[in-house]
Amino acid sequence: MAAKTDRVIVIGAGMGGLAASIRLAHAGCEVTVLESAEKPGGKMRTLPSEAGPIDAGPTVMTMRHVFEALFDDVGENLTSFVTLFEEHVLARHWWSDGSSLDLFADVSQSEAAVREIAGPQEAKAFGGFCAQARALFEAFDGPMMQASDPALGGLSRHVLANPALIPAMGPLSTLASSLNRRFKDPRLQQLFGRYATYVGGSPYSSPAVLALIWHAEAQGVWRVEGGMHQLACGLEALATKLGAHFHYRARVARIERQNGRASGVHLDDGTRIPADAIVFNGDPRALAHGLLGEAPRKSVAQAGTKPRSLSAKVWSFAAEPQGRDLVHHNVFFADNPLDEFGPLAKGHQPKDATLYICAEDRGASRTPNGAERFEIIINAPPVPDSGPTLSDEEEFAQCQTTTFPRLAQMGLRFSKLPGRESLTLPRDFAALFPGSAGSLYGRSPHGLMAAFQRPRARTALAGLYLAGGGAHPGAGIPMATLSGKHAAAAILTDLASTSTSRQTATRGGISTASQTMAPAPSPSSPS
Repeated sequence: MAAKTDRVIVIGAGMGGLAASIRLAHAGCEVTVLESAEKPGGKMRTLPSEAGPIDAGPTVMTMRHVFEALFDDVGENLTSFVTLFEEHVLARHWWSDGSSLDLFADVSQSEAAVREIAGPQEAKAFGGFCAQARALFEAFDGPMMQASDPALGGLSRHVLANPALIPAMGPLSTLASSLNRRFKDPRLQQLFGRYATYVGGSPYSSPAVLALIWHAEAQGVWRVEGGMHQLACGLEALATKLGAHFHYRARVARIERQNGRASGVHLDDGTRIPADAIVFNGDPRALAHGLLGEAPRKSVAQAGTKPRSLSAKVWSFAAEPQGRDLVHHNVFFADNPLDEFGPLAKGHQPKDATLYICAEDRGASRTPNGAERFEIIINAPPVPDSGPTLSDEEEFAQCQTTTFPRLAQMGLRFSKLPGRESLTLPRDFAALFPGSAGSLYGRSPHGLMAAFQRPRARTALAGLYLAGGGAHPGAGIPMATLSGKHAAAAILTDLASTSTSRQTATRGGISTASQTMAPAPSPSSPS
């Protein structure tokens, strides 16, 4: 009988699960990561093409310090595992009137660009907006994003001690209304309102405080050599180096409960794996809908899983572009944001939608030749709970019509158009990420209190913890990475507090199900 090593199962190898596994393995836990896909990354996935694997998920790396801290905290260096290049141009923006605007990592260059397109008054307004976004980011970073269990009272005290934050927060304003007061030029209102979509929301319903997202991007945008998926691979390599064990194509059928706490998982092939703690790196809605059995069904409050955030339609394909000088990140705006977000709010796909294009092979000091890899993202509603829906063929045809003729009108054409295999629809996301309804960001960010309604790392079921974009502090790869930090900290604290009462035992591993290993009927959940 050896001294017991705490056994932690991480369900899902997305950014939150990877970050948690790194910290837990470094702390000495026996970490087993179970991932239903063939590779790590979760939504940070790729599709094949003639030009190589193409990103089909997140495209923007911001808040580099979050990832550096993860590696530093375990005695490693981020750049030893991932190659990063900072982008001088944050994004290039296009409108159908022929105007365009580049925003830069250098704020003075951005201000000059705004002055050139919109005049000196709007440049001054941009400077004020940057100051507002920075103040909000710095105010919310500590008490909200970095805090594992933020409380409204603590944030209120922080704001009251810094009353200048109150008008910046716009507590009774949406992001759109705040921007409309700030800028006169509708193009700037539309551009900065788009940041609400970074967390799956509409600028007309999201709180004004989301202006802080601009500061996160203005701090710098990095391109990952080989595509964003390589960031997930780097985290997997670090976790493996620290002793975590990864099992792919491993589907968890249910979470087991004994003596009132999560005690293990059962795979769909009958394998049972015991655990002292479990991290669920998936959409919390899957738990509430019983997709992992009855034991965790009530572990997350419904207010933490609905209403749902936006989904997307994502093209990932290779072709030769013609007509526009693209950078790594490009945005082709719809003519009227109200005509875009109005239908989305009603669960419909707008006829004229903003099109984001990541030119994966372009960026600082890179000039591609031949076919290039592109990812195009279009905001879309999640899969409805009921009611009529388009067939797969109809939705594909609609998406083609929404995308490529519109780009051609704005001066961008491709040598060939992608087929259905290059398109990920909301229904596909719903199938890839069970319980999500296709929403890519978990709970909707709409409403002033939305941030406080996201589930925390600890759930109502002892021993079960959450990580990922559906949990606090929210969507986006930096936030998901921080969620893994919060989950690991909660687990280590809770295991330490109960370590004296737990008996020693032999180490547990993956074991085939048997009557002797099955939980006793009396203290266990039925599924």
